[in-house]
Amino acid sequence: MMGELIARLGRVQVSSLSDADKTLPVCDPAIHALLADVTLVGTAFTVRADGDLLGMIEAIGRAEPGSVLVVATDGRPLAASGELFATEGRRRGLAGIVVDGYCRDLRGMRRVGLPVFARGTTPAAGPALGPAVVQEPVTVGGVRVRPGDIVVGDDDGVLIAPPERIAAAVDRAEEIERVEAEVAAGMRGGRSLHELTNAPEHLRAVAAGEPSTFRFQP
Repeated sequence: MMGELIARLGRVQVSSLSDADKTLPVCDPAIHALLADVTLVGTAFTVRADGDLLGMIEAIGRAEPGSVLVVATDGRPLAASGELFATEGRRRGLAGIVVDGYCRDLRGMRRVGLPVFARGTTPAAGPALGPAVVQEPVTVGGVRVRPGDIVVGDDDGVLIAPPERIAAAVDRAEEIERVEAEVAAGMRGGRSLHELTNAPEHLRAVAAGEPSTFRFQP
């Protein structure tokens, strides 16, 4: 069941999932993909790295294939991940890493290719003295994350929510993508966006103070 959901999520954009349920929690937009044109889908393995790397060291050795390391840093301006963590994550079959903070070794991470999301990069990293805190609830990008939550990310950003909330939205997300693909095909064929939506009627209704909903109608 979870495997099927993960597979379906890998075929939809995060924006479509967000449109399907606009209450799904989206991380601070400053947390972005460090590598372009990637898709991230997996289950959260939570880590605290408040200026110390020991939690990351433990997490990278414990997280199961398909997991996403979701890393809280308490705002510390130090790199919580880099090329070696990304390399080990790729070797172990992790889906990716999301850091509410900074990473380093960007050139090496590009070679590795593991999806990594962060606020940016810095060359400075902390020690590995501990304690190691993993698999406890954390707040990342303003979103409360629990172990086992589903993490989805792409070039638009990161969304994290419990599996049942994601599962309830995925049908609608797929339908949104189907309709938008038809609209895009219509525009490539020479039709205007207004022709492919109810925009004229919707604009008139809004101006008249009447109830109306904007929609595509390819």
